[in-house]
Amino acid sequence: MNIDEVRNLFPHIKTGQIYFNHAAIGPWSNLVLKRINEYSNQRSGEAIENYKSFLNWSSSAKSKLGKLIGANPDRIAWIDNVSNGLNILAQGLKWEKGDRVIINDIEFPSNVYPFLNLREYGVEIDIVKSENGIVDFEEIEKAITPGTRLVSISAVQFLSGYRANLDAIGELCKKNKMIFCVDAIQATGVVQIDVVKSNIDFLCGGTQKWLMAAQGLSYLYITEELQNKIVQKNVGWASVENAWNLLQYDLTLKTSAERFQNGTINALGVAMFDASLDIFTELNLENSSDGSLADCELRIKENTSYFINKLMEIGIEPLLKKVNEKNRAGIVSFKNERAKEVFEELEKKKIYCAVREGMVRFSPHFYNTLEEIDLVVEELKKILQK
Repeated sequence: MNIDEVRNLFPHIKTGQIYFNHAAIGPWSNLVLKRINEYSNQRSGEAIENYKSFLNWSSSAKSKLGKLIGANPDRIAWIDNVSNGLNILAQGLKWEKGDRVIINDIEFPSNVYPFLNLREYGVEIDIVKSENGIVDFEEIEKAITPGTRLVSISAVQFLSGYRANLDAIGELCKKNKMIFCVDAIQATGVVQIDVVKSNIDFLCGGTQKWLMAAQGLSYLYITEELQNKIVQKNVGWASVENAWNLLQYDLTLKTSAERFQNGTINALGVAMFDASLDIFTELNLENSSDGSLADCELRIKENTSYFINKLMEIGIEPLLKKVNEKNRAGIVSFKNERAKEVFEELEKKKIYCAVREGMVRFSPHFYNTLEEIDLVVEELKKILQK
């Protein structure tokens, strides 16, 4: 698929909407709508008990997702949301009083509360200070103590859009024998991730934002080594090796990451996700040698840099205006005392963004165009001149 073909997949574009809010929730494409219809037809009569279809979609989706994050599909499990995924890690490790965890002060709460909750075990939480939306590698390095056991960070920060140097942090964690945990909900489908290259031990993400699928379905990646250190607090019939020997009651957990899929999964969500992933795995832009996600990342970088420059031309100063392109990833935010008004006025023009913590946040995807950015900037200029 090329860009024109991808844009033709989205019904909202044909209604005149400019959707720059993928960091909150992504729109559904015709691929997803077609899969929903297929699923509905099955469940309403064609194949009411469609478990085989679910297994096929699940296997296919894990294979495609594995390509996006550089993971073996056996190391991926479906979960309901990122918060619960991170709690599997936080509550599954054996903590001792004085152990320490490093996070930072601009994380989305999903990547904060599961670790703050460890204080009841005597775990100390070190919160690294950010500056202008940037979580500096050197500040993380300085926060390490002999008691530090885990570092958790978002691959892309939800407020500023700052992209962490996962390779450097991963190497630091490996050197110091610390667990490296990554929240990838604002990164998967935006930038290339390689969990092996970056020495990531645990990664969580959701399917409803940049991946443009269902709410209520997320995923985790875990290395085999870390999995063997987890004391799994929650188990169910689907966690065990011989799950379909229903009356055997043998609590031998699966060796794959599927042991964390305790019971019934959001089957429709998996089916939708499998369909949506085709947008990323089959993209092939003209004059591109890499294809797929490399194309997505290239366009998103171009859109982000262009957007930042155009905003600066009209006197707006985005948070990441001075940040190197390699540390940008889709999200463009700026502080403004009229943020709510800006949001409401743009919405009247069918331009969609978000307001977070007093900031106007735009998050255009790879299929958005420079022409759309120009239109948004022109409308912003009119609003702020009133």
